[in-house]
Amino acid sequence: QVQLVESGGGLVQAGGSLRLSCVASKSIFTINAMGWYRQVPGKQRELVALVTSDGTNLADSVKGRFTISRDNAKNTMYLIMNNLKPEDTAVYFCNARFISGIGMRDYWGQGTQVTVSS
Repeated sequence: QVQLVESGGGLVQAGGSLRLSCVASKSIFTINAMGWYRQVPGKQRELVALVTSDGTNLADSVKGRFTISRDNAKNTMYLIMNNLKPEDTAVYFCNARFISGIGMRDYWGQGTQVTVSS
């Protein structure tokens, strides 16, 4: 089991930047995949960015603006968001996924609000 705590959200003007952090309660070295998801009221949670041992993946809507990374030594994952747009406004959630021969298990943080004003 792992607890995840996000931070770094806030209110920013369009074109601005934010850095989200997700700190895990234990080593993230064994976590197979970590990602950032976002959700707005009335819509499904959507994948924004994913980092695995094979590399990173970004949603088309954030390519060229967002960067995901993880620092195993600090048990932390980051999402650097540049050139923010009003449509990026959402609650951003950190996810950790363990994959084994018997299946996979997801853990979620509590979320951090990102609001981009026009």
